[in-house]
Amino acid sequence: MRKAEKIMVLDVETCNTLEQPLPYDIGYVITDRKGNIYKKESFVVAEIFCDMSDVMQSAYYKEKIPNYWEDIKNGDRKLRTMWTIYKEMKNDIKEYKIKTVGAYNAYFDKTAMNNLIRFVTKSKFRWWFPYKTDFICIWHMACQTILNTKSYIKFAERNNLMTESQKNLSTSAESAYKFLTQNLDFKESHTGLEDVEIEVQIMKKCFETHKKMDKEINRMCWRLPQMERKKWAV
Repeated sequence: MRKAEKIMVLDVETCNTLEQPLPYDIGYVITDRKGNIYKKESFVVAEIFCDMSDVMQSAYYKEKIPNYWEDIKNGDRKLRTMWTIYKEMKNDIKEYKIKTVGAYNAYFDKTAMNNLIRFVTKSKFRWWFPYKTDFICIWHMACQTILNTKSYIKFAERNNLMTESQKNLSTSAESAYKFLTQNLDFKESHTGLEDVEIEVQIMKKCFETHKKMDKEINRMCWRLPQMERKKWAV
């Protein structure tokens, strides 16, 4: 991936189940390795948000629904049909010559976008992104460059940045950003565009380390900092 190449970083908020997530909030930015922002978009999916009010009650952050209506009214988010969102994103991919799409948990976001187009088109169309799109997982990148360092491990232990079981270090985007900014009061918005903006900063930091890393999807990447933690504990 050349340094001048533009990257699309994506984040979605979903309803339905974790196994079959359906996005109602799609946020993305066009950026580069240095974190420069060339374009940003925030969409609310009409077919899900408006037409599936019963399923929207399964959304983990359903209490934010009134806030979305305010944002739509204020012009901060665009309420659009799936096809309109698809066409606008496709145009941005073409205009900025996007070949790489990143997300903090790329497996989840990629799956959710494919679910959306399959659901709305009744599987007439099955893939959201163009053929041969390269997906990079910022979560996996962070687990190899930022979250497996002695300084993060000590920071997480000192500030109780742990999973619910209290057995493992947290590797969430929120925890990573708290460490990078040294701001323990930071709370992830859990809205598409706002979460993308911190994920871009995490990605930028990963590239700035100049460490060799595997950027591909690895759903078990959370284990890497845990393994490193055991080494430091010896």
